[in-house]
Amino acid sequence: MGWAGWFAAHGYIAVAAILFLSSLGLPMPTVLALILAGAAAHHGSMNWLVLVLIAAAAEQAGASLLYGAGRRSGWWLLAKLCRVSMDPETCIFRSADFFYKRGARTLLFARFVPGLASMAPPLAGSLNMPIARYLRYDVAGVLLHVTAWTAVGYFLSPFIRAITDALAVFGHVLLGLVVTVALGYIGTWIFTRVRDRKFQNVERVPADELIERLENPDPSRPIVIADVRSHGYYDPGMQRIKNSIRVEPNRLLIELDALRETLATECDIYVYCSCLRDATSVRIAHTLAEHGHKARVVEGGLRSWIKLGAPTEPVPEDEMHHLPRFE
Repeated sequence: MGWAGWFAAHGYIAVAAILFLSSLGLPMPTVLALILAGAAAHHGSMNWLVLVLIAAAAEQAGASLLYGAGRRSGWWLLAKLCRVSMDPETCIFRSADFFYKRGARTLLFARFVPGLASMAPPLAGSLNMPIARYLRYDVAGVLLHVTAWTAVGYFLSPFIRAITDALAVFGHVLLGLVVTVALGYIGTWIFTRVRDRKFQNVERVPADELIERLENPDPSRPIVIADVRSHGYYDPGMQRIKNSIRVEPNRLLIELDALRETLATECDIYVYCSCLRDATSVRIAHTLAEHGHKARVVEGGLRSWIKLGAPTEPVPEDEMHHLPRFE
């Protein structure tokens, strides 16, 4: 049937689903879908105006979800989007700075720039862009994006059939791509499991054990509690374990030099984070052990500490690094 025929048969729902998932950051053939849908509209299988409105609504719905999530979660969502970066915090700051300097007009062309399409809406939310301003520019950007690519398909429809015939193997290529991605995911999972074997000797302790040690201190083994969260020092009102110190996980060796006296080898160091499976804490504890320190991971991190009602304190203002914010 070919891809143009497939879009004609499945109609608006298929286009809407692809654009909605793509707007959430999933790798979908958005441009191809819009071009082929535009070609189907030229042949009368779809109404072009209805197509544009439905596609734009679907894309806007996904983007608005990311905007809302960014507005509520602040740095958390940005950190998730930047987690594949070598330096997640640098990724966050550079993205935020780029977006803030260019303002809401970035939303007009964001969907034409790979990577920026999924970053712009949560950045707008995280930087507190007013919702009316966000919608004004983002709706315009969505309509521009959908209209441009469907128009390409509509006006070049005589060539689309020849192109789709030449791409008759596209379905097989797409299947191969899906299989490749799946194999890559499995390979990454296996690699991560093998890599994490070196962390098996890292000692983990429940939060209540640390509380007990604090209540019954041993003068010969002073305790240092280190906050090693890779993000979370940036949103107003953030808390940390009382009397803990900040250790920046992405600059650990530099931090060790600066904290050489504080993190003396006779100290028992307890590290905590707020990430899945205490991944950052485990990595930092392992590195500290390699440098001669006795380090333990607080299981469940800050969440388990707060759940027990243990004492916390606000993160000092001078240790925060704020995102720029739209007023």
